[in-house]
Amino acid sequence: MSLFDRKGPRRHAPAELVSTVEDLEDVRAHFGGEPGHNAVVMTMGALHEGHATLVRAARERVGPDGFVVVTVFVNPLQFGAGEDLDRYPRTLDADLELAFAAGASAVFAPSAEEVYPGGQPQVRITAGPMGDRLEGASRPGHFDGVLTVVAKLLHLTSPDLAFFGQKDAQQLAVIRRMAQDLNFPVEIVGVPTVREADGLALSSRNRYLSPAERRTALALSAALFAGRDRLAAQEALHARAVALPADPGRAEALSRIGEARAAADAHAVAQAAEGGGADAVRAAARAVLDEAAKAEPPLVLDYLALIDPADFTEVGDGHRGEAILAVAARVGTTRLIDNLPLRFGATQGAAS
Repeated sequence: MSLFDRKGPRRHAPAELVSTVEDLEDVRAHFGGEPGHNAVVMTMGALHEGHATLVRAARERVGPDGFVVVTVFVNPLQFGAGEDLDRYPRTLDADLELAFAAGASAVFAPSAEEVYPGGQPQVRITAGPMGDRLEGASRPGHFDGVLTVVAKLLHLTSPDLAFFGQKDAQQLAVIRRMAQDLNFPVEIVGVPTVREADGLALSSRNRYLSPAERRTALALSAALFAGRDRLAAQEALHARAVALPADPGRAEALSRIGEARAAADAHAVAQAAEGGGADAVRAAARAVLDEAAKAEPPLVLDYLALIDPADFTEVGDGHRGEAILAVAARVGTTRLIDNLPLRFGATQGAAS
């Protein structure tokens, strides 16, 4: 039952927990949110600061009088055989406290019967080829389950804006593609990844890590940062090569007179002038992961990929433009993912 005064619209109202679509519609109607100022943040619960950041971003976007609903639903369709559906943490009381403190107007925590009244749906949305790569290859059918529940919840919550974290980069990409391809009247908003002080991306699964496993898990973010730093170094060299065209003969001459460091620098500038760099970024990240594979407990790599965000295919060594460096690995029994957005050729445009 709704807890607010039924006498009329009420803005700045205390947030409420609802479990049925009927009650959610009732809350929205009495809250008084205007068209264009309704937002949803979809979660599976076990909320943390990353989710709070999404809620705050939604609140900032719709304003103090807008309507922000946080959904808490552990979707069975996106868990494969042997995955952690039953183990997935359920912490609704703590979730409510965090969501309301971050600015939610309501928390919609439906039962499976409310979302799938006829049982698991026979008709589902498929993610297509984009959903078969990386996470989709490791977890067949996962993104079909994600898109099906996201489509359902978009219909049930009727938002103008839907906020998702960039940590789940492939999920964000397929949701954006679904909204575009199927003409959903909603803007999909990506929010940057939130990290702990040591660099580990916030995740509900982090709570499964022992102290030793957490130390090993830091290799995921460390690998991404190594790739990012390698790209930054390459971009700086490229800028030098554009400003002062490199002379391979100079590098050879320096080598002959024993100026090894200067020669190496000249060679690097000459190579930067020729473009490339994606392979070096992959190599820098992989070196960190290879070391973590020797740790105790070891990191077991699932994939490291440098992909085009448009279709999640691997980029070539001469790639220019946006890319995502993504990694997935297991530490103990816990599977973790992380990614960083990168841009190749940032200095090229500035120099031309």
